[in-house]
Amino acid sequence: MTNAEARVPLLRIVSLTKRFGGFTALDNVSVDIPPGERFGLIGPNGSGKTTLINCISGAFRTEPGTVLFRDEDITPLQPHVRTRRGIARSFQIPRPFRSMTVAENLMVALDFAAHEHVSVAQRRDTMMSILTQMGLASKANASATKLSQVELRKMELARAMATHPKLLISDEAMAGLSSSEVDEVLDLLMSLASQDITIIMIEHIMQAVMRFSDRVMCLDAGKIIAIGTPSEVMANQRVQEAYLGT
Repeated sequence: MTNAEARVPLLRIVSLTKRFGGFTALDNVSVDIPPGERFGLIGPNGSGKTTLINCISGAFRTEPGTVLFRDEDITPLQPHVRTRRGIARSFQIPRPFRSMTVAENLMVALDFAAHEHVSVAQRRDTMMSILTQMGLASKANASATKLSQVELRKMELARAMATHPKLLISDEAMAGLSSSEVDEVLDLLMSLASQDITIIMIEHIMQAVMRFSDRVMCLDAGKIIAIGTPSEVMANQRVQEAYLGT
């Protein structure tokens, strides 16, 4: 990465607003996320977190607002085009192809992301490399229906990684897991972040968010109420009121 690239935000959200009828889910949200940042996104239920990541990934259109990625306006682009530009997301509820093995599930993602000059053999090598990194190599030929909850979350992250993202959005990858499983997924995300992948973590497990994040942003009723270091955000009175009430 050149010095010039490091100065340009990887992701820039400018005056983003999203309405559903008369309900404003996001209200004039603006934030810059630099390359390599571990960015935590928190907020009470209904605060706009999922709406924001849907706008970043292209599932929702902004109205108004602008999303720039690697200094390119991607606001009009469809979700699959954004994925090929380098934005990937995992989903809170994994939905694997149940009739396929773990390896076959990952090959679907690799086939989608592959360039024409990448051979099937190269894609298979990449598939095994990703599964090894996720601790799933021994499950390659197992049916996706045989995976535990934490293994399903790892496979969800593996499918996102198969698209070779520059930005990974992790949507509550730890929900419902035990404390030891949370540590497993957190260590995995830390490892991915060390590979020059910028990560936005949406998570309700505050201890995990605080351990992971360089910066944290808190949304409430579609507005940014705090942004800063984890300790600064957790000490913010408006954040405490949003979670605990006044």
